Amino acid sequence: MTRLPVHVRSHPDSAELKAHTRDVSTNGVFLYTESRMAEGTRVELVLILPPELTSGEKCWVCCQAKVVRVEEGPGRGFGVAAEIQRVDILPEIAN
Repeated sequence: MTRLPVHVRSHPDSAELKAHTRDVSTNGVFLYTESRMAEGTRVELVLILPPELTSGEKCWVCCQAKVVRVEEGPGRGFGVAAEIQRVDILPEIAN
């Protein structure tokens, strides 16, 4: 799996966290972040899915997910496994 950048928020008023994926599937995601998250936390993930995971074109998605596992990651970060509960395709946004 390609390492994909992802933006994470635990609630609408929280600061956006930077992270990157290790694995993405239709049911879940495993990502690395420098901030610890608690199991059970509901998060919003915004990322661009590459063409190989879509119908041939990259697309922006917003996922509502629930953290199911947190582990010590490589270096000083954390590995976070989250169950995807909803996915919305977003209109193309400029970087």
